Amino acid sequence: MLGRLQWFSLSLGELVSSLSDGSICIKANAQSCGECIQVSEICGWCTDETFLSEGESKSARCDDVSYLKKKNCNNIENPRGRTDVIQNKSVTIRNKDGNIKLKPEEITQIQPQKLKVTLRSGEPQTLDLKFKRAEDYPIDLYYLMDLSFSMKDDLENVKNLGTHLMREMREITSDFRIGFGSFVEKTVMPYISTTPARLINPCSNNENCTSPFSYKNVLKLTSNGEKFNDLVSKQQISGNLDSPEGGFDAIMQVAVCEEQIGWRNVTRLLVFSTDAGFHFAGDGKLGGIVLPNDGKCHLENDVYSMSHYYDYPSIAHLVQKLSDHNIQTIFAVTEEFQPVYQELKNLIPKSAVGTLSSNSSNVIKLIIDAYNSLSSEVILENSKLPEGVSISYKAFCKNGVQGTEDNGRKCTNISIGDEVSFKISIESQKCPSGGKPEVITVKPLGFNEEVSIELNFICDCECAKKGEPNSPKCHGGNGIFECGACKCNEGRIGRECECSKDEVRSDDLDANCRKPNSTDICSNNGECLCGTCECKKRENPAEVYSGKYCECDNFNCDRSGNLLCGGHGRCECRKCICDANYTGNACECSLDESTCLAKNGQLCNGRGKCECGICKCEDPKFQGPTCEVCPTCPGVCTEHKDCVQCRAFGDGEKKEMCQKECSYFNLIKVKERKDLPQPTDQSFPLTHCKEKDANDCWFYYTYAITKNSTKEVFVVEKLDCPSGPDIIPIVAGVVAGIVLIGLALLLIWKLLMIIHDRREFAKFEKEKMNAKWDTGENPIYKSAVTTVVNPKYEGK
Repeated sequence: MLGRLQWFSLSLGELVSSLSDGSICIKANAQSCGECIQVSEICGWCTDETFLSEGESKSARCDDVSYLKKKNCNNIENPRGRTDVIQNKSVTIRNKDGNIKLKPEEITQIQPQKLKVTLRSGEPQTLDLKFKRAEDYPIDLYYLMDLSFSMKDDLENVKNLGTHLMREMREITSDFRIGFGSFVEKTVMPYISTTPARLINPCSNNENCTSPFSYKNVLKLTSNGEKFNDLVSKQQISGNLDSPEGGFDAIMQVAVCEEQIGWRNVTRLLVFSTDAGFHFAGDGKLGGIVLPNDGKCHLENDVYSMSHYYDYPSIAHLVQKLSDHNIQTIFAVTEEFQPVYQELKNLIPKSAVGTLSSNSSNVIKLIIDAYNSLSSEVILENSKLPEGVSISYKAFCKNGVQGTEDNGRKCTNISIGDEVSFKISIESQKCPSGGKPEVITVKPLGFNEEVSIELNFICDCECAKKGEPNSPKCHGGNGIFECGACKCNEGRIGRECECSKDEVRSDDLDANCRKPNSTDICSNNGECLCGTCECKKRENPAEVYSGKYCECDNFNCDRSGNLLCGGHGRCECRKCICDANYTGNACECSLDESTCLAKNGQLCNGRGKCECGICKCEDPKFQGPTCEVCPTCPGVCTEHKDCVQCRAFGDGEKKEMCQKECSYFNLIKVKERKDLPQPTDQSFPLTHCKEKDANDCWFYYTYAITKNSTKEVFVVEKLDCPSGPDIIPIVAGVVAGIVLIGLALLLIWKLLMIIHDRREFAKFEKEKMNAKWDTGENPIYKSAVTTVVNPKYEGK
């Protein structure tokens, strides 16, 4: 019992850090090793036969691995997952100008190719994938064209497409094939006119058109560009009634009819050329067609024969088939329908949209640009995952660019010869029903290569394979003894399968679960199973009930400082077992006296006793950790002043009683103040003092208690008395001060007078300037000039 509980003396930090995870395993109440390892990757199962203590349930074997080790478990079942590479062929380094021409199946662009991953619940397994675009990789391109009447001028430009496109594509790959197909609409009302004449020639205005059709495979994939031109030049325009076309029917047949189209396991491109919208699932009801598209090939003599029977495919159905057959789609549409097909592109991975001129004259440039855009991007996708399995991606692209979550699946701007890598994490949350291996695939969209991953699940422990059926250890063969515990047969329960389920609540068995003189079953801390107490589990895995009647626990002991057993012991059956040097009900009392030592080396400064590592001062006026503080006591210097004064200088208040009261210290005289001991010179506390006597003379001394408790006083033998005042300097200073003050006053008076005179003069000058004098004529003045006017003068 004692050995079982030693592991509980954990530090508080260890306890808190493990509460959240450790309790997961305990809460699961796992009854076998297989159940335990499914709970979490941190859970382990102890297989030691003697691991459980009295009152512990079988599920106590399942716990955090670190806890099991602290509980002294020697054999822990803790299987781990792993990743094994089965096929790891290096990516192909191929040169277009090289002499060796490889077959498509001999070219490798993704590595590794096959893996085996063993998964344990909650433990992710990581694997690395590498992708490298191969140079001169073969290409199959199928040109699917709308041959409704509005595409008449486009057909003329496409007739020479074969040789021109072949020449351009030779710059990209030496292995290029091209095919051609056309579509119009379902051959039922209201999509086309079903009158006999219109079924022969759906066009008006005397135009010569071919009969309407849904989809026609004109030319399967070929490397002969001249043959493409020859067959396409023989094609005729047809017609229909409504604007949207039946292009989705045609795309579905091109995708699923691999043999008729001639697809190889190479880069597959589908160019979809139209100047109109499209019908999709549900639109067939207008023509009375309600059966969903079955996604199968229905080509008879290269013509789609079931357009009148099956509805148009849905966008999701189309996406699935294009992905399954590794087909990359290029929508070559007129500017008017660009927004519609841009939205469609967002729903179809590895697709592109190009703007087609009104007469398709730019179709070759459009195809080249779209191919370069598609091939510069790699997007990983995986097949359907088993229930409970999740997968995540992290991309490591060019120029150190990294992507996570949705961007972790793809890398862009990849040139030929560039190498990128992906880190894939696979995790299982539970063991699938049956636990059989599952195979998933991961592949780059638009490429025929894929990585095959076989998933194996750890659903049981290795030790379970060595189980002993009908073991005598399980109450006479009532169970399988595996992994250190009994796995009971149907209808049997108990730690050793000793009880039948029908006997679980028997009163006779319950009596075995009561303490003497008690009515409580298992002390109300457990459940009576088969006459044996199985104690309750606590939320905190470090807290347990134990004992035959679950009467003990390890968490209800006395506390000190809010810590169980003061943090200095372990709790066993509600009683503290203290560590060395500790005692007390809560291990709160330390037997170590080092905390009571004062600076002078004495215990409690000789003023108290050390109890539980704390000084208990005998004199109540002293306090502090070592009884060194006395708030009501005079200072050391004041306390010893009179005795030092009487012994050193024969003076002071204790002069008459000096011999009797002041002989408790050794007096040592020094000549000067600098000769007094300094604190750095001593290994014990030292106090410097400066005191004044009745004559206002200062004397200096030090007081110290040595390690052997001897009191020592060092005193400067000469008093420091102040000298009398010097009269002459004082008188001279006073006279000089009076004279200086007089001179200063005269200077101030003189300055004020000068300022006043200047103001008065300025005022006089101003009044003088502003004065005005009156002018007049002399009354007795007569002019000497007389003026005479000639009366005959007429001014001529």
